[in-house]
Amino acid sequence: MPQRKIIHVDCDCFYAAVEMRDDPTLRDVPLAVGGADGRGVVTTCNYKAREFGVRSAMPGGEARRLCPGLVTVPTDIPRYRVVSQQIMSILRELTDLVEPLSLDEAFLDVSDITDHRGSATLMARYLRERVKNEVGITISAGVAPNKFLAKIASDWQKPDGLFVVKPEDIDDFVRELKVEKLFGVGQVTAAKLHALGAQTCGDLQALGAEVLIEHFGKQGYRLHEMAHGRDERPVVVSRIAKSVSVERTFSQDLPDMSACETVLASLTADLNLRLSRKGRVKPIHKLFIKIRYSDFSTHTLERVRENIKEPAFEDYLPLLTELVTNRERPVRLLGLGVRFRNDDAPVTQLRLFD
Repeated sequence: MPQRKIIHVDCDCFYAAVEMRDDPTLRDVPLAVGGADGRGVVTTCNYKAREFGVRSAMPGGEARRLCPGLVTVPTDIPRYRVVSQQIMSILRELTDLVEPLSLDEAFLDVSDITDHRGSATLMARYLRERVKNEVGITISAGVAPNKFLAKIASDWQKPDGLFVVKPEDIDDFVRELKVEKLFGVGQVTAAKLHALGAQTCGDLQALGAEVLIEHFGKQGYRLHEMAHGRDERPVVVSRIAKSVSVERTFSQDLPDMSACETVLASLTADLNLRLSRKGRVKPIHKLFIKIRYSDFSTHTLERVRENIKEPAFEDYLPLLTELVTNRERPVRLLGLGVRFRNDDAPVTQLRLFD
């Protein structure tokens, strides 16, 4: 089979990164999200806090003992979810084969993507730059022939890192890999492996599959496969695309409606590029537009526009004009998209009388 190209992307201290993005005064202090009260635990923390030994899932009291100057903020899941959707939208512009693992990480299968000269490394670099420029946070990425290695690689040069495991480098890479890096190996399993004399994947290779299966059952075979850098799990896409959209967050707010109209043309071109990658196999049912102002208030508008195969600037301009009531109001984000008609939905005739 052709060699797969898998990218794993992982946001750097995601919740804390969003907080620091939205409040610059938090960037130069040790910061924890959650854990403010006596019983609360730290959801995540920035890297300045980690230097003091603060970690996720740590009780807030212990975190403040380790870091007396720790600043804590409450979690804001709805806001983090919005940022996650922005990031996933950028990932899906490159490929539909995206498997989110949580709000802040995902696998991508880019084996058949020809953009960026077909290089998964260049694709990962492109995604990192887009997220940094358009969303305002950093992500780390790992590139490898399978999911297991890609996930390990994304953590290799955190934060804001990119690490690539090439097929020809797999043997050397996994041989020195600590067993604690393997999926499913916690403290208990690691202690059992150490008791067998296994500190690295090279040691697991020497033990062999039979010994590992004898001690760990089915997990033993999985450990044997990972120790050799093998993983045949596909990227699983559970989300059926009901819409396609593009959006852009601006480092400097657009000053007025005229500037929005200028950006609208390039956004329409980006949207059609993404639609072309999907082969336009689904009929368009609606067009929609989204705008976020400098005060973070967000407004959307959609209208039924069928029989459109390639949306044009002229199709979106009336929606923008209708949505924007103050032409001089600064704009932070502008987006647009299409919703597909669901021809598989059951059609029923409502009765006039019950």
